[in-house]
Order: sequence, then C-alpha cells, then structure tokens
Amino acid sequence: MKFLSIFLTLIMWATTYFPQQAEKYFPDKDLTTVGVYYYPEHWPREQWERDIKNIAEMGFEFIHLGEFAWTFFEPEEGKYDFTWFDDVIKLAEKYNLKIVLCTPSAAPPVWLSENYPEVLMVDENGITQRHGSRQHISWSSIKYEMFLEKINTKLAQRYGRNKNVIGWQLDNEPSHYGRYDYSDETRKHFIEWLKVKYTSVDELNKVWGTAFWSIRYQNFNQIRIPNQKELVQQVNPHALLDYKRFSADEAAAFLSKQYRTLRKYISDDQWITSNFMDQHMNVDPYRNSDLDFAAYTMYPVSGYRDGKGEQGFRLGPVEVISFASDFHRGVNGVTGLMELQPGQVNWGIYNYQPYPGSIRMWLWNAFAGNCSFICSYRYRQPLYGYENYHYGMVGPDGVSLTPGGKEYKKFISEIKDLRKLDITNAEIPIEFSAKKIAMLWNADNIWDTDYQKQTCEWNGLRHFIKYHSLLKSLVVPVDIINESKDFSAYPFLIAPAYQLIDKSIVERWTKYVENGGNLILTCRTGQKDRNAHFPEEPFAEQIHNLIGAKISFYDFLAYERRGKIKTGDDLFEWNIWGDIIIPDDGTQTLAVYNDQFYKNETAAVTRRLGKGTVTYIGADSYDGKFEKSILKKIYRNAGLSTMDLPEGLLVEWNKGVWVAMNYSSTEVEAPVSDSGKIIIGNKLLKPAEVVVWQDKN
Repeated sequence: MKFLSIFLTLIMWATTYFPQQAEKYFPDKDLTTVGVYYYPEHWPREQWERDIKNIAEMGFEFIHLGEFAWTFFEPEEGKYDFTWFDDVIKLAEKYNLKIVLCTPSAAPPVWLSENYPEVLMVDENGITQRHGSRQHISWSSIKYEMFLEKINTKLAQRYGRNKNVIGWQLDNEPSHYGRYDYSDETRKHFIEWLKVKYTSVDELNKVWGTAFWSIRYQNFNQIRIPNQKELVQQVNPHALLDYKRFSADEAAAFLSKQYRTLRKYISDDQWITSNFMDQHMNVDPYRNSDLDFAAYTMYPVSGYRDGKGEQGFRLGPVEVISFASDFHRGVNGVTGLMELQPGQVNWGIYNYQPYPGSIRMWLWNAFAGNCSFICSYRYRQPLYGYENYHYGMVGPDGVSLTPGGKEYKKFISEIKDLRKLDITNAEIPIEFSAKKIAMLWNADNIWDTDYQKQTCEWNGLRHFIKYHSLLKSLVVPVDIINESKDFSAYPFLIAPAYQLIDKSIVERWTKYVENGGNLILTCRTGQKDRNAHFPEEPFAEQIHNLIGAKISFYDFLAYERRGKIKTGDDLFEWNIWGDIIIPDDGTQTLAVYNDQFYKNETAAVTRRLGKGTVTYIGADSYDGKFEKSILKKIYRNAGLSTMDLPEGLLVEWNKGVWVAMNYSSTEVEAPVSDSGKIIIGNKLLKPAEVVVWQDKN
C-alpha cells in the first residue's frame, strides 16, 4: 500500500515537473545541444569566417554573441552600428550555427559612465566604481535603465525575428560578484521599498527591534543602508536581512525589465534566460521565475573548491555541477549550463590544469543533470586583456585545439551518436523515481543564519549543498523548490536549516505529513519567525507539535574538537551544530550524543504522523556521515533501498540512460546491472572517466 501511494504521487509529479516550454524550446530528441562563446569584436574581420567555419566543423550547434559588445553597438550616445554584427549573424547562418544573443548590460561604454556618473555603483567604503572593468553599474539606476532599454530595443527589433537566433541571455553573471551597492540612488530605492513593506516607521521599528541599542527611527529618511564599515559594532540583523531581500529584489527587477523589453519585439520561439552564479548569495534566481528558465555559470577547477582525493583539485568537486543543475532547474523546470570552463583559467587562487578527461566528464555531468544545452566560454583564447591566460577551445594561434577543445569535440560526437539510438522513450526506472525528494529553498534562511552564525564553522549554503550531495550519493533524484510549489507532488521533502518560519508553513508541513509525505527537518529549523525574531515561547516551540519533541538547547564544537554521536552500534562525529532534543512520548530516538556533559541526550528523532513521517536531524557534522546514516534509515523505513556510492562517484538517470562519472582519484566500479547495456565507456572507471548505459526492458 505504501509503495502504491508513492507510485501515484510520482504520476502527479510527472505531469507537473516538466513545463510545456521545455519541449517547445528543447526537444527531447536533441538530448542536449552544445555551443561556444565567440567574440568577433576581438579579432580581425578577415578571420571571422575561418573561426566560425571551424566552430561548426568541431560539431558545435550554436554560438554565443554580444554580451560585452555595447561599445561597438553604440560607440557614441545615440549612434548605433550593427552592420558588422549583421555580417557575423550571416556567417553563422552560412555554417548552420544557431545563435544565442545577449543584452550588453554588464559592460557599458565609457561615454555612459563618464557622462552619467550617477549610474555607477558605490562600494561599502564609499568609493564609486569607475569605468575600466565590468559590472560597475547600479541595478537601481533609473538613468541606466533608460539607456539599457534603448540598446535592448534596438537589438530586439533587429534580431528578434531572425530564425537563426534561438535565445537571449540577459546581462552576464548578474551578481556584482557578491558585492552590494551603497549608492545614493540605491538608498532611495531601499527607503521606498521599506515604506511599501512597513507603511509606518513605527511598524519598521517593531520589526527591526530598534529599541535595542537605542537605534529607533523617527522617519524613513533617517535610514541608511546597513553597512558594517560605518559602524563601531555589529549591524542590526533585521535591517541587514531586509537589505539583502531588497538587493535581491533589485537584481531580479533589473533582469525582469530587460525581459519585458525583449518580449515586446522578439519571436515566441526565442527563449530568454540569464547565467546565474549560485555561489553569490546577493542574487536569488528564484525571484526571476518570470524568465523562461534560469541557466548558470560553472568553473569546477579554480582553486576555490577541491574535490576528492589526491587529484581532486584537478577533477573538481563532485557536487558542484549536480547541485547547480538541480538548483537552477527548480526556478522554472528547465535549465542550461550557459558558461562551462574550457580548461585552465586565469582568475582563480590556483589556476590548475584540469585532470585529463575531466572536462568531458563535466559535460556528461551537465547532460546527466538534465541541462538542455551546454555552452563554453570561450572559442579562442584571448591575446590581450585580463583573461588572456584563460584557455579556450583553441590556443593563441587561433586554430590549434587545446586539451579542453579536444574533449568538447569528443563529447559532441558522443551526444550526436547517442541521439541516433532514440533513447528518450524509455520510462524513468520506478526504483529510481520512487525515491524522489524535494529540497525546500528560501534564501532568507541562508542570509539570516550566515549573519548570526553562532560558530565560525557554520555556512548555510554549504549545509544545504551537503544534504544535496548526500542524497546524490544514495542515487536519489532531487528537485529544489520554493514554497510556491506543491509539496504533495513529492514522496519525500527536506527543509535544511529552515530557520525562519511561520504558522502557515508549519501547517503545510503538517498536512503534507498527515497525507503520507515523509518530511525531514535539520538543525536550526523553526528557531525564529519570518522577521528573524525569537517567538516569546520555549525554544523552537513552533515545530514542537510537528516533530514530537522539544529543543532544549544547542551547542557546537570547534573543528578540532569533534564530538561523538551514537546510532545503534555505530559511532559518528559531529561539530558544526548540535540541538539537544527532548522527545515526547511516542517519538522515536534515532541517535544520541555519546560525550560532552549531555551524553545520552537525543540528537535525532522520528515519528509517525497521520499517514506519513517526520524526522528531525539535530546534529550537523563536517563529513556528513552521521546525516547520511539517518537518510538511509528514512528510505529503508519507507520500504525503499538506496545505493551507497563510493566517495566521488556520481550516478544520474536522464532521457533514457544512466550516466556514472568518477570524480574520485582512484579507480571505482559503476553500478551497471547485469542486464544493463553499456553504450559508452566501461564499468570500471579510472579518474574522470564516464560510463553511459541503458537498462534492458
């Protein structure tokens, strides 16, 4: 009966998960399409045809153009020149290459910055960001919006009905690379945003808790942007939370306005997206569900994040492409990898050469994560500029394939061969889809917990990604959703560190569980209300009746001071966070602390509620082994088996095939069944190797 309930839920999921535009823009039969960035403005005109012809001969199916070309489109204010660009468009058409065009908002021409300095962003030190790089414009600038609408209108009118243009990218990596704007115009916008939200300054004072430290305001115009550089001690956390919400809203509006401009003129067959960066938390892609979908940028090897084992720094972390694909697909049900690393880069802290085969592995990872297209920055390695050490598909001579170029060429050939097999009619394996889980996302929780960490070991995004990675290691299909989605479409739902809640979300969680869902909550969940206040009641009382337990207090340990947790006969380490739990009668203890002064106190609980279950995981570890053991138990109790992949091995199912990728530094065996038919590769995988197989009917 339990399995039938899960099966019926999956039917509901299958009818809601894929939006209609997925097939409209990206037919399943294509599996994925591959493109590359090209910058004709960087090269002599006489080389354009050679380059575009070579791009086509490599097997690429589209080129990406124009995101940094505003100064060539409009060299002087109001004087436009698109004739050179027309020639590039014609060359692409000649060689059967489709085109992704971009709005050039990330890099305006010098005349705009010099003549209208009010468009420039200001950093936390009060320094105006000047012309000479990129992303120096304020998202709040009305003047900039005016000029942007003009250039975007010109582009849309000229190319919006061109049948060779398949889509548009808004801006480029909209993020200000994690920085915030403190300009006068941004402050004015922030004050107006606050007036709309709170109506009265008295209400703002209440929500911001301005009685603390005598911060209280008499009127809205007294409010400044919260800026630690201006203060002796810490910023008001409630003011900062609102400013982060506002900034994310401004970034979303910046893209939405461009979307509306393009949509007035372009064909319905042309899609519009942007290439977000999930590591920069000043932008929230889920605020841009008005775009056709969200795409992303990914550079796995740049020294910032090492992978597994001795060669992990060259292979990249196993989780990054997988998480980014699921995260951005959650916005509108479709995603694409708009900018993927082509090889060695120049801007990292350590610009390693990627391990041989790793770039092809990343490409297969993007396909396996259901990316509808994959595009690389860039075709030619630049000869000048900040990124002239940045590899491309070809080297400085403009013709010789780089190692990455060869791997792209191989992957493109493999995908085209795979298309010939007509694999997309295969049904999702029921033993895979039955384990489907949704991860609940709200950026507010990251913003709030990361400001009031309580321990330097805490990182909200890392906590979220860790659970995603643990689920993938069990070969569990994951969707990432926000509160606008229907929870009942998923047999399993997890809300990691969901700190800011209200009565409404608790009621939804309760109803979800009572109707047969399996809910998982992790540490810090339910501590505060939506305004980041503690309710005037016992700690985490908001979720007491849901989880069947009280949170007595919490603790944490330094990195080198690992505590012990016991589950049955197994011992695990923890250190980042530890909720000390008092279970109610009828609530089952899953784990207890095995040392410290609270030895034998509860660390994780589960209970049945109606037709479903709710589990609370109160401890947080660095290695995730404890949390993984609880996740396995949850699935086992639901009558479902899980795999337990070796560290660094990733297995996904997409469009009729299984794909296994080895991100580890050692040889591993992929879980190809005896009846599985291997299409590409071998069951035994060396580092960076891939195997693709199909289950036999």
